[in-house]
Formats: sequence, C-alpha cells, structure tokens
Amino acid sequence: MVSLSVLHYNNDLQAEATSQPDFFPDLNLDQVVDAITKPGQEYNLQPFFWTPLRDAQAVRYRQEVFQDLEKAPILEAIKQFAEGMRVVRRYLAMMEQLNFADHRKGWLLEAALVYCDTVTTLARHLVDLPLRSSGLLAFREHLMNYIQSLAFRSLATDSQHVKNALAAIKYSVIIESGKFKVKRYEGEADYSSEVENVFSKFKQRDTQDYLVPLPERAGMSHIEAKILEFVARLYPEPFEALDRFCTEHNRFLDETIRTFDREIQFYVAYLECISDLKHQGLPFCYPHVSATSKAVYVRDGFDLALAHAWRYEQKTITLNDFFLTGPERILVVTGPNQGGKTTFARMFGQLHYLASLGCPVPGREAALFLADRIFTHFERIEDSQNLRGKLEDDLVRMHRALIHATPGSIFILNEIFSSTTFQDALFLSKEIMARLTDLDVLGVWVTFLDELASLNEKTVSTVASVDPNDPVRRTFQIIRKPADGLAYALSLARKHGLTREQLQERIR
Repeated sequence: MVSLSVLHYNNDLQAEATSQPDFFPDLNLDQVVDAITKPGQEYNLQPFFWTPLRDAQAVRYRQEVFQDLEKAPILEAIKQFAEGMRVVRRYLAMMEQLNFADHRKGWLLEAALVYCDTVTTLARHLVDLPLRSSGLLAFREHLMNYIQSLAFRSLATDSQHVKNALAAIKYSVIIESGKFKVKRYEGEADYSSEVENVFSKFKQRDTQDYLVPLPERAGMSHIEAKILEFVARLYPEPFEALDRFCTEHNRFLDETIRTFDREIQFYVAYLECISDLKHQGLPFCYPHVSATSKAVYVRDGFDLALAHAWRYEQKTITLNDFFLTGPERILVVTGPNQGGKTTFARMFGQLHYLASLGCPVPGREAALFLADRIFTHFERIEDSQNLRGKLEDDLVRMHRALIHATPGSIFILNEIFSSTTFQDALFLSKEIMARLTDLDVLGVWVTFLDELASLNEKTVSTVASVDPNDPVRRTFQIIRKPADGLAYALSLARKHGLTREQLQERIR
C-alpha cells in the first residue's frame, strides 16, 4: 500500500535525486538549499530540493500546502508535532545502543507513549484549524481514521496500562559489605525524605549554586541491570506485560505518519528560511506556472541567495522586473560591469527553479515556465586536467548543452567567449543564438556584444542602468531599452572631460 504524501500530488512519487543539479553552483542555488536544509539535517531534505516538478497541478498542490502553513496556528501545530516525533526517533535510536533487553523494552514503551500523545495532540489541533490545501485535508482525514483504528487504540491503551503497572512497583535495595539484595517494599521508612526534612532548615535562598551537573546517561551499569533483573523476578506480571507489548507493538509507527513527519519539513524549512527576509519587507508570491505558456514575467524579483547572505547587513536589495510576451524568448543583458547583470541572470534562473518546486518565489507577482531542464554557462577557472583552452572549453560545453536541449529548456549564459577576439565572439554568439531561437527556448544572455540584443524578434534588449547624472554610480536596475554601450562610454568620457569637444577646448 502506498502511503499518502503531502509532497506529491495524487501520490505520484518521483525517485529522489541523489545529487544536486549541475547548474546549482552557477545560480547559487547550492547556497540557497544549504541555508534551507542545514537546520534540519536529520530529515535529509536536500533530495526534495534537487527534484523539480514538471506538472502545473503538482506545483499548485504544494503551493496550497505552503499557504496553509503560513497561518501561524497551523505552523505551530506542525512544529509541536515535529518536536514530539523527534523525541520518538531519539528514543528508538537509543534502543540500538543499549546492552540489556529489559532496558531496551522500557525505551520502546516510552517511545510508544510519546508517539501516541504526539499523534493525538496533532489530531486535536488539526480538527479545529481552517485547512484549505488538499494535501493537509487528506492527511487530516487519514489521521482521524488512524487514531480511531483498532491498532492505534490498542497501542495507546496497552502502553498506558503497562506504564501504570511498572510505575506502581516499589522495591527496596539493601546494601551491606559490598553486596546488595533486592526485596519487595514492605512499608519501610523512606529515609531519603527524612534526611531532606532534617536538613531543609539549612537550605539557603538566592546563593550561588556550586553543584556540578553530572552528565546524563542513557545506558545502565551491570549493577543497575542486575537490580532490574531481581525486580523483574519479584514482580513478574508487569514485566511479562512489557514483553507482550514489545512483541505486539515492536513496529508501531504508521508509515503515513512517518512519511508526513519528513515531508512536511520541506515546507517548514523553506518558510523558516525566508521568514527574516519577509520581516524585512522583501516580497514573496505564489507564481502562476505553466509547462506550455512561455509568456513569463515577474514584478519586484530579487536574488534569494544574495538576500539571504545580506540579511544581517545594512545593504539594500534591488528589486527588478522582467517580462517576455508574444514571440519574445531571450533577454539579452548588456551594460557596464558591476551593474547587476549576473545577479539578474541568477535571479531569472532561481525564480524558475523555485517555482518548479512549488515554493513561494522572491517577487511581488509572477508567471513562470516549468522547464524540463535548465542549462547554464558561467565562466569557470580553466581545468588543467582536460588540456583544453578556455575558448575550446566554452564551445564543448555549449555543444553538449545544445545536444540535450529541447523547446522546453531554459538557458542562462553569462559572458561566454570573453577569451577570444570581438569578431570571433560575435560570430560564435550569433551562431549559438540562432540555434537557441530555432529551438524556441527561454533564457537570459549576459553579454558585452550589443549586436546580440537586436538579433531577431525573439531577443529582447535589456540594459544595466546607471545614474544619468553620475554614470559611475550603478543603479542595479535592469530595464528594457536598446543596448547603449556607446552612450555609456560617452557619458563616462563627458564626466571626466574626455569627449572630443572637451579635449579640443582644453587644447585651445
């Protein structure tokens, strides 16, 4: 039987990726995923973030769950559940490290008690909360049926009965001459309480505590184990009940509960990661997604990796817009260096990838394309092992990408062919652009070649703008306008008194 999934629409489970996509470092998505998953390493969440979706309905399924969890009472109930399940897992893991059978059985009982309390508490909370997502509604229905099932009621009842029987045991340990014996408690005086009462009058208040805390141990010594063995002989019935409990309920975890416990952390981890950014006023939205429409746009988007890296610094994150409509497919970004062009290209890729995971994306409003693959080409340090020059390496990498590309792919290219002459770079770039536009892929191309910006109807010219009154100052805004590298050069020359007219005037 396939367990219900809060992460996969209609339980259409995908094989989890075993490594991050190749383009992650280029788009700084490796930094983003590391920041999201690091606090919850026990859940092994990275494969969820390495496995994008291609189906729009599957994306909307996750978006609905995110929207439910943005409500504080729902998120708090899930966090409380996660903490309880964390204790259960810790107890079960502890059992593997214990040497004595009765001790292991005791921790199995404790794990079952915490599990029953955690599950019933979550059910009690969810029944009163205004859930809207089909994922959480389906899980709530399963949860309500589960806590009413014979198996769970038997687990809850049996665990409490065994716990009560064990808690009622009283015994005495008599120590003398390096030996001890264990006997039933027969109403002897409790000297520990008498000693506390005698010395209570010496107890002081508001003084420095010089007690040294002793480390807690999960295991027991051979002497403690022997005492427990003697107690079990004195009170066989409770320990026989414990044996029966461990035999009947040794695998008490419900598979759907176990799956939910891990999958829900995909949502919680992402929301926790972006919470600081939202409090700082940066916008996030749930984009409209499509695997067919290439009319894409975003309003007030930004680079998530950069925003997260600057979250504690007094720096301003620049928000940018873009759109492609009709036959438009590729944004060609030109302009001065250090003007935000590469950051804009990374933002384009991040937005599309995060949308394919069903996550809220950086931006106030967006419509994005669900690509089958994302290809990136950013400058890399020459690899001495492949014996290829930089230009040859650029060509080999582009050739491999074009072989595997489809009309459903996205390309993000950043300053390729910078190692060759202008004429060669322009020729090669035009050839590649022709292949990309023939494929009808979406993409961004950051380049120093203004000619690419107006190559055909599928290319859109965008420019990293500068302050018109101070061309040295970058605004980091990427705007739609014809490529104006020459205009930028003239404005710089004018600022420094180096135009033809200014030089002639100075000579005179």
